[in-house]
Amino acid sequence: MNTTIETPATTVDYFESVYAEAGGDRARIPWASRHPSTAMVNWLNAVAPSLVRCGARVAVVGCGLGDDAREVIRRGYDVTAFDCSITAVEWARGLDPTHSESYSQADLFNPPGRWVHRFDLVVEINNLQYLTPSLQEDAVSSLARFMAPHGRLLVICRGADEPAGYDEGPPWPLTERQLLDAAAQAGLVPDHGVCCFTDDENARRIRALFRRA
Repeated sequence: MNTTIETPATTVDYFESVYAEAGGDRARIPWASRHPSTAMVNWLNAVAPSLVRCGARVAVVGCGLGDDAREVIRRGYDVTAFDCSITAVEWARGLDPTHSESYSQADLFNPPGRWVHRFDLVVEINNLQYLTPSLQEDAVSSLARFMAPHGRLLVICRGADEPAGYDEGPPWPLTERQLLDAAAQAGLVPDHGVCCFTDDENARRIRALFRRA
């Protein structure tokens, strides 16, 4: 990881404060929804069955309140969902008590050693855009560390035509080129192409699947 100083809006303390100050009110979490990512669900329906066996190990990164993790669990995968905020993790456990052991507090940049090269699929949805551009490349490299030798990384993030300036976020959308360059730096290549689309909220998104080069 480089030595670029994080803005206060990208630190663990910041994310923890957002969840803690929400006081259990989901509406006060600016990025929270009440349903799993539609782009992820579509990918799970169309592509995942041919690539990721039922029961495979899946990491859901920055799980927040667990909407995406619960959907992946429902499909029969062995899920490890984590967030840097302990309040978010406890909240997610309360929403899914049957699978409370699937949720953990951890730092993307300093994960438990047992998670390195462990997962058949790593799911990263809308977290990269809440890191400053100077940290996004490091974050993709950290994501790659979770991947098993033949694992895949699914990234869904906000997209842009031009790189975002430091004073334009958060969030800081990524261009397709930025994402591909960050993946290449991490030793990854696209698998099944890169999809750029507009979501139901009229926001531009990128969905990409990566494997090791």
